[in-house]
Amino acid sequence: MSASAAPSAILPPVPPSRITRLARQMFGTWRDTLITLACLAFLLWLVPQILRWAFLDAVWFAPNAMQCNRTAACWAVITARWRLIIFGLYPFEEHWRSGLACATIVLVTILSCVPWFWRPLRITLLWLGGFLTFYVLMRGGIFGLTSVGTERWGGLALTIFMFASVAILGMPLAILLALTRQSDLPMFRWFAGILIDTVRSLPLLAVLFTAAVILPFAIPGWITGDKLYRVILAFALFFACAQAEIIRGGLQSVTAGQQEAAKALGLRYWDRTWYIVLPQAFRNSLPATINQFVITFKETSVIIIIGFFEVLASGNAAYGTGEWTLAYVEVYAFIALIYFIFVFSLSRYGAHLERRMRVGHD
Repeated sequence: MSASAAPSAILPPVPPSRITRLARQMFGTWRDTLITLACLAFLLWLVPQILRWAFLDAVWFAPNAMQCNRTAACWAVITARWRLIIFGLYPFEEHWRSGLACATIVLVTILSCVPWFWRPLRITLLWLGGFLTFYVLMRGGIFGLTSVGTERWGGLALTIFMFASVAILGMPLAILLALTRQSDLPMFRWFAGILIDTVRSLPLLAVLFTAAVILPFAIPGWITGDKLYRVILAFALFFACAQAEIIRGGLQSVTAGQQEAAKALGLRYWDRTWYIVLPQAFRNSLPATINQFVITFKETSVIIIIGFFEVLASGNAAYGTGEWTLAYVEVYAFIALIYFIFVFSLSRYGAHLERRMRVGHD
């Protein structure tokens, strides 16, 4: 067959660009076009209003609220009351300790994202070292530091302490509960199942309220302990029961062939679990685990109801005086920004881990 008679190569169609696809979705039909134009008109009206209120006409610095314009944002409340929002009731002259303690937890969190620390001994030493450093700085009483009771802790430091404590205590407990619920021993399996289902069926506020208020009436006084520690333990138990079900789902996703191959190699139960089963279970349950951490950080604001002066309560106190009452929106916007920074960082790191481990793409 001559070359002229050879069939011409059929080139695949060129896929439309992202802008083209977006334009087709927004202006595909007359109805889509009307909705799109209406939304664009609303945004063109709304965005300048927000920019004018939040930035252009806003008051950033003022000695008192009387100099603020009620038709624009009064960010002067943040510059004037930021210490109360961040540090709460912590002694003014010791604010440096609270700030350094918060920086320690943030540094430990960043180092935990470094792959070199992803070894059981290294990550355990890192977390324990960071947690003890935080506690020594906040509590004091040693190394020449003034002792500050937990009743005077507050603001962002208390929120971070609550979250870090719940994560450090709750994650090992969650692993233990998940493995126990998968146990071949019926008594242990039933006990773990009843505990998990009972705690998960209760609202978090009810669990924390029971630990803070009701539990001291039901146990001897010598083991009652501090109110903050009881709330942390209850919060960690609630987190562990929810996370245990996430880990159990990851365990069930590991095929039986993995276990059989490990048994054929002569590995013991804990070796099979630690080196083969749990890494795959965590890999498969990573998105839900990151989401559970995000939920837990946001739920720390619940402790305001049982009398703790965390960052939300500190914000309420910042605008609670008669002088700054009009600036409550600005205070809540600032607190929302704090939560957004932490939660967005957690979610982005989770997305990075998913890409690194290629979850759902194999």
